[in-house]
Amino acid sequence: MTDSSHEENDEAIPRTLENDPLEGSLEVAEFFGPTYGRVRGFAELLADQGVLRGLIGPRELERIWERHILNSAAIAPFLGAGTLVDVGSGAGLPGMVIAAMEPDRRVILVEPMERRVQWLLEASRNVGIENVIVVRGRAEEVRESVEGDIITARAVASVDKLIKWCAPLLAPEGHMVLLKGRSAADELERAKYALRKHRMTGEVLEAGTLEGLEPTRVVRLSRQAKH
Repeated sequence: MTDSSHEENDEAIPRTLENDPLEGSLEVAEFFGPTYGRVRGFAELLADQGVLRGLIGPRELERIWERHILNSAAIAPFLGAGTLVDVGSGAGLPGMVIAAMEPDRRVILVEPMERRVQWLLEASRNVGIENVIVVRGRAEEVRESVEGDIITARAVASVDKLIKWCAPLLAPEGHMVLLKGRSAADELERAKYALRKHRMTGEVLEAGTLEGLEPTRVVRLSRQAKH
């Protein structure tokens, strides 16, 4: 396939939220409350730029609200207070969504790929999400300069690897809140040695959003207190 045909196909892809069944939903607006405008601004930008920049697939344009925005927002009740570090932030999921929902929270987006770093900087500026800091690098490369009370990650790696990479970024009383799929319990079981090594405990939680949508599975890891 030629470059010109790639461009034609890209131009043919709808770049709005209009085909998303949840676009304009009163339930979505009520879920986000006063932060809905900022969250929707980010959702619109993701619809416009996401496929072009390789952040999401074309088929995902019809479910941005459910698959990406609400899925990210589902972790909010499990976060607690403090600075949030979103590792492997990519498109800004879940970090940018949480930052849009909680403008008083400091959010650090850690991302190794330059083109995605540029996206995160542009998106935060264009939508007016002013409480984010974007740091380029992998988790294991930024441990000297980044620390968080909460660490999040979505579709980055298995639980055992995330513990290894991210535990050094975690404040003494901090915890990790990881977005996972149906294999969450199996991943947690396979991570038992990593949990023991880093003196952490883990649990699988179900995080609901709107009625009728499948709950998000969350793995929450907490440090054990020293005796």
